[in-house]
Amino acid sequence: MNKKELFRIMAAADSSMLRELAQPLAAKYGVSIVKEPAKTLAMIKLREPVQNSLFYLGEALVCDIVVELGGTKGTAVFLGDDFDKVSAMAVIDAAFNKKVAETAELTTVLERLAARRQKELELENGLYAKTIVDFQSMDQESEL
Repeated sequence: MNKKELFRIMAAADSSMLRELAQPLAAKYGVSIVKEPAKTLAMIKLREPVQNSLFYLGEALVCDIVVELGGTKGTAVFLGDDFDKVSAMAVIDAAFNKKVAETAELTTVLERLAARRQKELELENGLYAKTIVDFQSMDQESEL
């Protein structure tokens, strides 16, 4: 599992679930905080599609933290101000960086979370699909 996918799954996961995954790792390997969790602002960069140029949309409130798990650093940045969630994310990141024995189990749990989230999104999209209007068919009806 690559970092982008790992953080995408963790960002969508529930804070309490991530804490349940991070606590045993912290207890077993020991966690020290290198940089305390803090609120900060991050610039949101977007690409303008017509000229294909980058521009800054604005700023967003994020939380960031750096931890060390058994001598290996882990970092996390998360949109919002949930210190518990960002701390758990950093511990899990450090565990993946350290390649702890529990990595396979963590991967399995996170993949199950991703699959559950995907099913929820498909169900929600299915509900929205029922309300989509086909404007071409409306034009054809008005011509009759």
